Amino acid sequence: MRKNNRIKIAIYSFFILLLLIPVTIYAADVKEYFLSNGLKVIIIEEHKAPIATFQIWYKVGAVDEPMGKSGLSHLLEHMMFKGTKNYGPSELSRIIQKNGGTDNAHTTKDYTTYFEILPSDRINIAIKLEADRMKNLLLDPKEVASERNVVMEERRLRYEDDPQNSLFEDVVAAAFKVHPYQKPVIGWMSDIQSIDLNDLSNHYKTYYSPNNAVIIIVGDIKPDEILKQIKSEFENIPHTEIPGRIKSIEPEQKGERRIILKREAEVPAVMLAYHVPNFPHEDSYALDILSVILSGGKSSRLYQSMIYEKKIAIDASADYIGFSRFPHLFYFFAVAVPDKTPDEIEKALYEEIEKIKKEGPSENELQKAKNQIEASFIMEQDSIYMQAMKYGLFEILGDWKLIDKYLEGIRKVSSEDITRVVKNYFIEENRTTGILIPAKKVNSKK
Repeated sequence: MRKNNRIKIAIYSFFILLLLIPVTIYAADVKEYFLSNGLKVIIIEEHKAPIATFQIWYKVGAVDEPMGKSGLSHLLEHMMFKGTKNYGPSELSRIIQKNGGTDNAHTTKDYTTYFEILPSDRINIAIKLEADRMKNLLLDPKEVASERNVVMEERRLRYEDDPQNSLFEDVVAAAFKVHPYQKPVIGWMSDIQSIDLNDLSNHYKTYYSPNNAVIIIVGDIKPDEILKQIKSEFENIPHTEIPGRIKSIEPEQKGERRIILKREAEVPAVMLAYHVPNFPHEDSYALDILSVILSGGKSSRLYQSMIYEKKIAIDASADYIGFSRFPHLFYFFAVAVPDKTPDEIEKALYEEIEKIKKEGPSENELQKAKNQIEASFIMEQDSIYMQAMKYGLFEILGDWKLIDKYLEGIRKVSSEDITRVVKNYFIEENRTTGILIPAKKVNSKK
C-alpha cells in the first residue's frame, strides 16, 4: 500500500512539474496555406498512429440565420448527409465506414463543422467527399420534409419534454434582448416548421463557400502530398460574396430579469446567468479559471458546499461560455433535493458568489484550477480529433495562434483578478435568473 502511494505521489509530482514549465504546447509543426479561392488549410503532422482526421469548419451558425428561420444552420447540417449529384442519401457515411473510418458533424451558434477519421492512407477519400458536398449538394423536397420532422422530434425530446433544458433555453432567450445568441441552435419549433427548400438552398449557396471555410488535417500524413490533393479537389470551387457579419451589440443590462417556468418536474432548479466578455478579453482568463474553481469536480466549491456539506442540491455547476465569437454568459445551475425550495438554492448560490468577492480563492485553489486547464490541453494531444478541434475553434475566434495566448493568459491570473471579475460582472443588475417550479401532473381523462 505504501509503495502504491509513493508511485502515485511520484506521478502527481511529475505532472505538476510538467505543468509549471512554460512551454508552447500546440505551435510546433503547423503548416498553413491559402488556396486561390480563399480556402484556408491547416495541416499538422502527427505520426503516433497510422490515422488522420479531416475537418472542415464553415464560419456560419445560428447567429447568421435570418429572423424567423432559427434552426436553419442545424437543419442544413442534417441535409448535408442526404446526398449530392454523385452520391445518394447516407452514401457518403457508408463509404467512410467501409474504409474503416467514422464521420459526423455538429452545429453551434458560431460555426458548423464536418469531420472524418480514417486510416491515414485513405484520408484522400474524405477530401474528395467533402469537396463534392461543398459544391454538389442535392436538396430533395421529400428528404427536406422528412428531415425537418426529424429535427422537430429532436427538439421535442431535448427541450420541450425536458424541463431543465427548457429553463436554460428560456433564460438565455431572456438574457439577450438584441443579439442573435438569444436563438437556440436547434431553432424554435414554429421556425423549424417554416423552413423550406429555398431557405436551405440560399443558406447553402451563401455560406458553404471556400472563402468561408477552413480545412484542418491532423495525423500521419505528408503535408505536401495532402495539399496537392486538396488543391485538386477544392481549388476549382468558386468563391462567393459572403454577407456582412452581424453587427448587433447587446446593450448593457440595467436590471435583473427573472423567468419563472412551471413544468412537470420532479424537483426545482435554479439558473443564474451573467453577461461577461469572451476570449481573448483580458478578463476571460480569470472567468475561465473561476468556472473550474466553482465546478471542476467533487472538490470544487459548489459541489463541496451545496451537495456535500449543506446537502440541498443533487447537482450544482458553473460554466463560462467564453470561446464564442461575441460576448456571452457565465451561468450557475443547481437542482434541489426533493425537500428544498428554489429560494434556498438561489440563496446558497449567492452565498458562494459573495465568498469569492470577500475572500477570493486560495493560492492552492488557483494553482489547482490552472493545472486542470493545462492538463486538459496536454492530454488532448493524444487525440488527433481533439487537436484539430482546438485549432479549428481558435481559428473561428480569429487565429489558431491564439492557443498560445490563451495558455499564457491562464498562467498570469492572480487571486485578485478572480475577485475583481466577480465584483465587476456578478451583480444583480447584470443577472438573469430562472426558476423551475415543479407543477402537478395533470391526468388526462379517458
